[in-house]
Amino acid sequence: MFTNQTLNTLRSLKLTGRADGLEQQLAQPSTHAELGFEERLALMVDRETTRRNNNKVTRLLKAARLKLQAHPEEIDYQHPRGLHRSQFADLLSSRWIHQHHNVLITGPTGCGKTYLGCALANQACRHGLSVRYFRTSRLLESLSIAHGDGRFAKLTQQLAKTDLLVLDDWGLEKMTLSQRNDLLEIMEDRHGLRSTLITSQLPISQWHKAIGDATLADAILDRLLHNSHKLNLKGESMRKAMSKMGQSDHSE
Repeated sequence: MFTNQTLNTLRSLKLTGRADGLEQQLAQPSTHAELGFEERLALMVDRETTRRNNNKVTRLLKAARLKLQAHPEEIDYQHPRGLHRSQFADLLSSRWIHQHHNVLITGPTGCGKTYLGCALANQACRHGLSVRYFRTSRLLESLSIAHGDGRFAKLTQQLAKTDLLVLDDWGLEKMTLSQRNDLLEIMEDRHGLRSTLITSQLPISQWHKAIGDATLADAILDRLLHNSHKLNLKGESMRKAMSKMGQSDHSE
């Protein structure tokens, strides 16, 4: 009776992890019989901590709205595309986000830029950091709409507080003057305070031209390139390579 009351109280206090830990100890008395009070309490506290951390990661991943559920453990380092395990392992530590640096991933279509960007974003969520993913064109469109309905200030404030902003498919469409100004405002808010990850088919040397206006391009790129980590991928499309492998297997 007393135990049931304790379990109900723990759950009503939203200490579900501790309640689960207590139930486990009650269900496996022989496993915990030799442990002292403090050791058994520590096990329940660890269970609660793990549950809360897992719930936080789940919330962060949901809010990030990543295009791909990319897992760092599943990254292919064997495909010849210029991806070095040691360099990427350092990025997976998320130190660059705590240091407010940026990551710029460039390379041809199909080389895995979006997957790698989402894998870094996934890892950032695991480390308790807030993330938002956007295709660049859709973010610029959202900002344009926000000007009209009065949400622009709120949206830019939300972006400014996000630890990692992921901009996918950078430079595919020519920017308008309003979009350049919006992008500069976002980069100004984040410079030295938050991190931005960009993926692009265009080499960095062509970004200035893609932005369109020399003065605004200088200002935007100065904030992006400063303290940035660059991954320049190359080689044949991974999708094409996998397709060829599938055809070869089918022909045997």
